[in-house]
Amino acid sequence: MLTEEIAQALKRTAQLMELYDENPFKIKSVANAAFKLNKTDIDLRGKTLQELEKIDGIGKSIAAKIIELQTTGTLKELEDLTNKTPEGVIDMLGIKGIGPKKVGQLWRELEIESIGELLYACNENRLITLKGFGAKTQAEVKKQIEFHESNRGKFHYAAVEKFADNLVQILKKKYNTEFVSLTGAIRRKCEIIETIELLIASDKTVDIEDIENRANIKIELITCAEKEFYNKLFETTATEEHLRNASFQPVLLQQTDYKSVLHAESEIYKSLDLQYIEPELREGLNEVELAKENKIPKLIEVTDLKGILHNHSTYSDGQNTLKEMAEYCKELGYEYLGICDHSQSAFYAQGLKPERVLEQHTEIDELNKKLFPFKIFKGIESDILNNGSLDYTDDILKTFDFVVASVHSNLKMNEEKATERLIKAIENPYTTILGHPTARLLLSRPGYPINHKKVIDACAVNGVIIELNAHPYRLDIDWRWIPYCLEKGVKISINPDAHEKQGYHDMYYGTCVARKGMLTKEMCFNTMSLAEITAYFEKRKK
Repeated sequence: MLTEEIAQALKRTAQLMELYDENPFKIKSVANAAFKLNKTDIDLRGKTLQELEKIDGIGKSIAAKIIELQTTGTLKELEDLTNKTPEGVIDMLGIKGIGPKKVGQLWRELEIESIGELLYACNENRLITLKGFGAKTQAEVKKQIEFHESNRGKFHYAAVEKFADNLVQILKKKYNTEFVSLTGAIRRKCEIIETIELLIASDKTVDIEDIENRANIKIELITCAEKEFYNKLFETTATEEHLRNASFQPVLLQQTDYKSVLHAESEIYKSLDLQYIEPELREGLNEVELAKENKIPKLIEVTDLKGILHNHSTYSDGQNTLKEMAEYCKELGYEYLGICDHSQSAFYAQGLKPERVLEQHTEIDELNKKLFPFKIFKGIESDILNNGSLDYTDDILKTFDFVVASVHSNLKMNEEKATERLIKAIENPYTTILGHPTARLLLSRPGYPINHKKVIDACAVNGVIIELNAHPYRLDIDWRWIPYCLEKGVKISINPDAHEKQGYHDMYYGTCVARKGMLTKEMCFNTMSLAEITAYFEKRKK
């Protein structure tokens, strides 16, 4: 059983325990273990009870539950709780804004046993009659239900990419052909995927009924003749908006003679005197117009990245020590690491008090001697406070090589307030990078609204870099705003926000969406060499 599956089982157990008002200390223990395991890729398979007990956040009781999950595939405690709970009530636990206690209250006092009934109750103003609920809470619950329902059947790209790639290989082998490809949104590497579309050239009946679909995502098979493969791949990859461009109408007539000599998609663009448009760009924005003038730049590659900025260690809420994070970063071939543990206001994440900052800086100095020429930069993810200030006094802020400024609290802001708060932080001379500008969590939280143009303009004026947070749940700044950043001369830093070593690999997902925004190597901050970025930080500090 994978670590994420174990974490999910423990989380659901804690939720149901709370629903039935069981021992709060036991609930907290299970919930904390689920939270910590969900933030790490540590492989729990094959570990003994004693080995599990040594992992941070896992005691004897949780270790026993993990062994039971690995041995039987389930928890008896979870099964017992699940069996006595209506399925619709369990579904309600997935609605943000109402925890298990409130779900229990709705179930017992209003006899609501499904999300549909809950939405109807909101429309009838029934929630405001309950203790602890009010008009604002009811409105927020309704909003979250609508958001939850709109995201059913949708998946993060990272969650289905490997499964989709594996499907391609299975079909190639099963039907003895190389003419198989992903197509549609997953080939364009969109951040959210609803359907895995596959194109296969085969004269046989094609099916995937015998392939296990663990993600339970919709799969669509498109078949064609071998001579039509590349034409069909072109048609099915792009959005309707891309294909609607007048340049492509001759191709879309599906001329048999044209298809018979087609050996690559690039021939389509060449025949139309267009620069080749990469699959991820075929969204129907301005890519065709740029291709007509040969103005699509060389897109960034993950191999262009020289260092990894914005990462967390056990100094705050990370899973690996500073030394482990640095050594693995070096092992991956990067030249530098920016450590950015949480600042003091982030008490929920063990944010660093000034004395802990100095302690970490001392360790960084020692590690830099040992790991030379690799370098750890002294960074911090400073909370942007409600009034737009950063989270330390100037005498502490000046000790850092760079500062990532991010909002983590008081997220319920209107556009004016959020924009004003960000701009004040951007204008702070210690701010180097604006972190995850909207704080969105894809499929979970839409993020606060901001005036992107005003924020980007402020970054341009103040020489502040904007983060593209590479975590697959964030991918924030949205790639659609990257062209405006580039127009204004604002560089993008692809940062994984890694809370453990394996999080570094999210740089790949950040690069995928950066390419969709036509980011180049030259306009990406962390493609700078160690010497270049060192000089940049030193100059900015002065």
